[in-house]
Parts: sequence; structure tokens; C-alpha cells
Amino acid sequence: MHGFSSLLLLGSVAVQSVLGLPNAAKRDGLLVSRAVSDFVATEEQYALEQLLCNIGSTGCHSGGVASGLVIASPSQSSPDYWYTWTRDSALVFKALVERFSNSYNATLQTEIANYIIAQAKLMTVSNPSGSLSGGAGLGEPKFLVDGTAFTGAWGRPQRDGPALRAITMIGYSKWLVANGYTSTASSLVWPLIRNDLAYVAQYWNQTGFDLWEEVQGSSFFTVAAQHRALVEGSVLAAQLGSSCTYCDAIAPQVLCFLQSFWSSSSGYILANINVNNGRSAKDANVVLSSIHNFDPSLGCDANTFQPCSDRALASHKVLVDSFRSIYSINSGIATGAVAVGRYPEDSYYNGNPWYLNTLAAAEQLYDALYVWQTSGSITVTSTSLAFFQALVPSVTAGTYASTSATYTSIYNAVYLYADGFVAKVQQYAYSNGSLSEQFDRSSGAPVSARDLTWSYASLLTAVARRAGIIPSGWTPSNKASATSVPAACSATSISGSYSTVTVTSLPASQTPNATPTTTGTFTTPTVTASSTTGCTLATAVAVSFTVRKVTTYGQTVKVAGSVDQLGNWDTSKAIALSASSYTSSNPIWTGTINLTPGQAVQYKYIVQNTDGSITWEADPNRAYTVATGCTATAARSDTWQT
Repeated sequence: MHGFSSLLLLGSVAVQSVLGLPNAAKRDGLLVSRAVSDFVATEEQYALEQLLCNIGSTGCHSGGVASGLVIASPSQSSPDYWYTWTRDSALVFKALVERFSNSYNATLQTEIANYIIAQAKLMTVSNPSGSLSGGAGLGEPKFLVDGTAFTGAWGRPQRDGPALRAITMIGYSKWLVANGYTSTASSLVWPLIRNDLAYVAQYWNQTGFDLWEEVQGSSFFTVAAQHRALVEGSVLAAQLGSSCTYCDAIAPQVLCFLQSFWSSSSGYILANINVNNGRSAKDANVVLSSIHNFDPSLGCDANTFQPCSDRALASHKVLVDSFRSIYSINSGIATGAVAVGRYPEDSYYNGNPWYLNTLAAAEQLYDALYVWQTSGSITVTSTSLAFFQALVPSVTAGTYASTSATYTSIYNAVYLYADGFVAKVQQYAYSNGSLSEQFDRSSGAPVSARDLTWSYASLLTAVARRAGIIPSGWTPSNKASATSVPAACSATSISGSYSTVTVTSLPASQTPNATPTTTGTFTTPTVTASSTTGCTLATAVAVSFTVRKVTTYGQTVKVAGSVDQLGNWDTSKAIALSASSYTSSNPIWTGTINLTPGQAVQYKYIVQNTDGSITWEADPNRAYTVATGCTATAARSDTWQT
């Protein structure tokens, strides 16, 4: 359960001044938010369905995949993602566990049980990284879909996997304990968690490959996950009547090392250190770290880089800004939300935006909004000042109570900014809601692996945060034990003890006996539909399509696209254009179509030949977002793509 309010933060009197933006920009942003609300209302269920399709053995895309294993994507060539990654699987099931903990679902519980059983088996599989006996095999990044070892060359080890898997299983164990099933958590799940925690305590101070499997060094994403796993593991151990002494001993040292990634001179978190790869260290891994280690009870703690901390917000701005000028689809967007990639020097598939990173940029801001709302204030420091001034130029460093106009200006501007990132995903997703890994930096067309499971998981968590559904925290009641940085860092580690754990099933019918704790409230900004100058917002925009295309007698040019008004790519429903202005020197076809303000459209021109056959113009799909505001007309002027 969660509360949801649509009240303006300072009431109707403040409607026209709360955002620190021109009135038209405020209205446009709020129309985008309404469009985002419509999008997530349908996309959330689609994302869940497609995510489950990628889980073996019964998923609709998972024929031949072992039970409980997650394929990264159904794509088996260009690129081949027909494997199961420890990291990706853990993050996918982390999202499902959070969803399940908030609202009981027997189907999800079965999937979670299958995941735990599958991971118990994978832990015992000897692989190129090692075996279970010394723990090293737990750092193997990926396996074949039947659960056997992948022995080809790869970037290994990857040390984030065990930490993330522990976090996911801890999340389900906490639900079991809260609902009276402590014995299940203690006897079946905890022994698996203990293996992963032992790995973290033993290997945390050794380098490995980052989450993108490219950089060998020390990764902020990995170290942050390791710290959380040790802290949360100790909390769970206590709930189970046990202890994790190595967790307690090593966690402060991991936190101490984590501070090394903050560069005060650069003003942002360095994604990777102990490397020499010539990169700027601006990387989405820092935003992903922030959202996956979010604990609302920590407020805006900077030592753990919470989403609303000045360090995390400063890094958010630096990362997002790094993509403004290098992607054509971000051209001309000086301060608003843009498509977000991995890192600016990326060259994989030509270095494109990723859906999951664009969604992560939104999720971090939703997390921040939740903390500000529940704490009743926003603090702007010299470190985070540039982030806030990009949205509310007049703001200065200070703490603003929720009763102040400045608080409301910031809150509303950040909310609309967050929604802008989701709108980018809406704009560049397939018309049926399918999310690939990436979308083209120039055209916006989806590229690389189709139906990426991690993309769908990212959609689910971002939508949940937007709705005020917040995961339970991971720190103990004594917050200082999780956030206090030792005066001196030590790279000490503790050799682990590992055991083979056989889990063939989890008890059935373990239904809820407690109230869900992953709940919250969210206040969203609203605005009146007209400005102080009397401008009325357009409810439809007449878009004139003009294309330059030489044709022969009997041919007809039409426009087809991803929305109902353009036939949903059905050529029989495509809109015919007129040749009334066509001349030999200016061979243009034109037509006007009513579209919805804020609507994201992909389209192409086609020629219907005299025999009824269809000729499509060349790729890529054209992308267009209908303008919002008071203007009821717009125009597209194109040349046939060859």
C-alpha cells in the first residue's frame, strides 16, 4: 500500500511561480508528466511480463533454460546474450523481491524460490575463476543457460556478483523472518548468503572487472555493493539468532575505501580507480550504485553516497551533462532530461544511450524526492549547488524547510526533471513497449540485444519509486555503525569458509502474516491549464508532414508510424499524402495529421506502387515528439531516405 497525493505543494496561490521556470516550460513539463503517467500505467505490466519471459524454464523466451536462471536477453547472435550472468540475475531478482515484499504474489514467490535453488547449484560449479572450496569460483561472471560453466575467454573475475546475490537473498530472507518463517531463512537461505558474504570479506580488496566487463581495477559499483552486503548480512544474522563477525570486521574498511572514489577536485565520483585507461571516470555505474544502495533511513548521507547526498547529486549532473553534446538525439537540450549512456568514451555498438541508465537517472531523483518529502527539508551545499541551479537558477546554498517557496520550487523542478528521463525511454522504446539494451545515439532507434531483462527490471524499480513504493532499509538501528568512516583505512581481509548447500525446494504456502514495509507517499506537482496571459493549452496538434520524393504516375506516398493516428505500422492504415504541390523541380508530398501533445512518435514514409506493393524508405525510423504548450500546429519537413 502507498499513499498518493496530487496536491500542489504550496497550494493554488503558488501555481504560477513554484518551478522557477517560465510558465510555458512549467506547463510543458507537467504535460510530459501526464504523458509519463499514461505510459507507465501500461508499460509496467508489460515490463513485468517480458521480464518473466526471460526466466527459465517456463518463460516464453526461455526454452531450454534451466529453472530459476535468468537469461540476459533472448538474443543469440549480434549480440549473443544467451547466458545467465550472476550480477544481472541478482539485480533482476532484487527488483522482483522488492515487488513481492510490497505486494504478495504467489507466482513471484515461486520464481524467487526457483532462483534460490538455481543459485545453490551454480555455487558448486567449478569454472575458470575457481571452485567453491576456496571461494574464488563465486566470482565467475556468467554461465551457460543449462547451468554449466562457460569456459571461453572473458573479463573475470567480477566481484560484484556475490555481493548483489547476497543482497537479493537477504531481501527475501527479511520477508520470511517478518512473516514468521525464520526457520526457512535460517536453514535454507542463510547458508547460501553466508558463502557470498565470506567471498566478499575475503576478496573485497582485490581488483576485478567492472559491471560493464571492460575495466579491470577497483569499481565504485562493486565496492558499494560489497559494503551494503556486509552490513545487511550482519543485520540478518542477528535476526536469525546468529552473527557475522567477519562482516562486522570488514564492512568499516570497505566503507573507508569507498571514500577513495570521491574526487573533490573533479567534483564527482570516479567510477573506477586503480586503472590507467585514459577515461574521464564519468560513468553511469555511480548512479546505479546510488539507487541500488538506497536506504531511506540514512537520509542524504554522503559517506554511503545516498541518492540525495550532495556527492551523488553532483555526480548525477556531471554524468548527464557528459551526454548532452555527444548524442545527436540530445542536441539542443541544455538543461532538461536527456538520454543517458554508460560513459562518454563508450564505443560498444558505437556508444549509445541505454534504457536502464536513463531510467536510473530518473530513479535516483525519485529517491531523493522521497527523502526530502519525509524529512521535510532540502539541503543545498556548495558541492551540489550546480545541480540545483541548473533547475532553479536563483537557488543558493542553504537548508530549505518544506514550508518555504524555495523548497517547493526545487521539489517540483526535480520531479519534472525525473519524469523527463522516463519520457525519453517512452519516446525511444518500441511502440509495443519492448525495451532493448540500447537506442541509437543519432536516430533513437532501438539497437543491440532485444528484450534486455535488466532494462525491464530498471523500468519496474523506477516506476515503483515514482509511485512512492520504497524498499526497506539495509542498515541497523545504530546508523553510525554503517556510516562512520574509520580514521585510517586498512586493506585487511578474512579468509572464508565455504560449504556446499543443497536446496531442492522451499516450503510451499508461506503466505504473508505481516504488513508490507516497502511503502511510502509521494506528492506530485500540478498546475492550472492556462497561463496568466490567457493562453489555452492545445489538446491536439495538427502536424504537417512534407517529404521530398520523386515518384511516377500512379504511385502514392504515405506516412506510417508507431501510433494509432499513423496506423501502428500497418501499411493498409498508413495516411496517404497529397501531391497537389508536386512539381518536377520540387517533388513534395504533403498531409496534415492530428497528434497528441507530448506524444512520442516513430514514423517512416512508404510508396504504394500501382500494383499495390509497398516500398519503404531506408532505415532508421524517424523519431518525433509532438510539442506541448499553446501552439496547435507543427510541421515536419523530410527527404526520402535511401
